[in-house]
Amino acid sequence: MARLRRWWPHLLLGLLALALLWELEHGEGGRHELAEVQARVAAQQAENARLQQRNAALAADVAELKSGEAAVEDRARAELGMIRPGETFYRVVEPVPAAVPASAEAPR
Repeated sequence: MARLRRWWPHLLLGLLALALLWELEHGEGGRHELAEVQARVAAQQAENARLQQRNAALAADVAELKSGEAAVEDRARAELGMIRPGETFYRVVEPVPAAVPASAEAPR
């Protein structure tokens, strides 16, 4: 009985230390949750960087379109197929190779 009284505080402190370590690892705000949050932050930062590049490209397009008629004309020609009065539009179509019938394939 005397031995139990002597080791009781040590056992209690050991169990308390284990409980605190468990809480540090797996509890709210623990290492596992911290790793998950850090991964989500990294993914969001990558997405933000991608969107910032896209915004910069769009801002450059807007600035170019506001700066003069040449950019507007180029875009109208490329996207809408517009031509100026007096111009002649030519479309060059590449020939598509004819499909080989199944009966004409080489025997195996």
